[in-house]
Amino acid sequence: MRPTVHDIAANAGVGLATVDRVLNNRPGVSEKTRAKVEEAIARIGYVRDVAAANLAKGRLYDFDFLVPDNDNSFMKLLRAAVADAASAFARERVRIRLHEVPAFDAKALIAAMENTAATGSAGVAIVGVDSSDVAAAIDALNGDGVPVVTLVSDVQNAARIQFCGINNFAAGRTAASLLGRFVTPDVGKVGVLMGSMLANDHRRRLDGFRAVIGETFPQIEILPVVEGQDDAEQSEAAVSLLLNAQPGLAGVYSIGGGNRGLVRALEKAGVAGRLPVVAHELTQSTRAALRDGTISAVLHQDPGHEVRSAIRVLKAHVDGTETVEGQDRIRIEIYLKDNLPEDA
Repeated sequence: MRPTVHDIAANAGVGLATVDRVLNNRPGVSEKTRAKVEEAIARIGYVRDVAAANLAKGRLYDFDFLVPDNDNSFMKLLRAAVADAASAFARERVRIRLHEVPAFDAKALIAAMENTAATGSAGVAIVGVDSSDVAAAIDALNGDGVPVVTLVSDVQNAARIQFCGINNFAAGRTAASLLGRFVTPDVGKVGVLMGSMLANDHRRRLDGFRAVIGETFPQIEILPVVEGQDDAEQSEAAVSLLLNAQPGLAGVYSIGGGNRGLVRALEKAGVAGRLPVVAHELTQSTRAALRDGTISAVLHQDPGHEVRSAIRVLKAHVDGTETVEGQDRIRIEIYLKDNLPEDA
């Protein structure tokens, strides 16, 4: 049987009110008595049930999620994951507020962060825009006692308490290892489509991609990066220009979103299924493109896992407890047409 507050009181020779004051770090207890109670807690191995204590006190956790509002298919999945988590965590007295902000817009993200502080947020999760101003806004929230986690894309040099996402440098390295094996072995130029250089996850993937191509596939030339802002139409236009300028292109690495536009550009150019392509995130469009051979491989991260991880980390920080090691490590999943999971 687990030790109770009654056991602490009996072992320390004090009343229940004194034990309650010590457990909740309230005044009115001498240092000598407090030490006796803490020694009793250690001696009998008492572990406080934080959830039960918070339930008894009627404590609520108001967490705010700031997610891009664009048409990116993965961000749609992320927003849906936030809605699902809001329902699942309600029983733990967690209230989730979803705020949609313009993609890659540092000023809009900062304004949204400042608004959460003004409305009494207990913790904030953001898809980061990597700028010094956003880092300063995170630091300001942290200074005001509002913990911040980043998910999917991190922010450099910021006082966030944790990043909930994949190792994007490793993801870029993995993409290079795959594409390097898919392209013609003797020579080739590969194009790179990314959302924005303002996205830390995109830049880290690009760094990893370049590293492996240079180390392992020096015969491959990486062409200048084209940006599609994770938008299908802009990505289609950017890739169409690339294909027209490089008729002998050996492959494409799509670092971010906008893959519906990428697929349309490949189809219109008549190279769909003939040009090796590695992309990110398993969505309805990339799943279909894997099946028909338009995309060769997809690297995926689980948005539901990222959202649940962010909630667990924020809640543990507020409670002053530890998270379970390994539970919140987001893994890189690799999909080919041969191992596609069944449609959800």
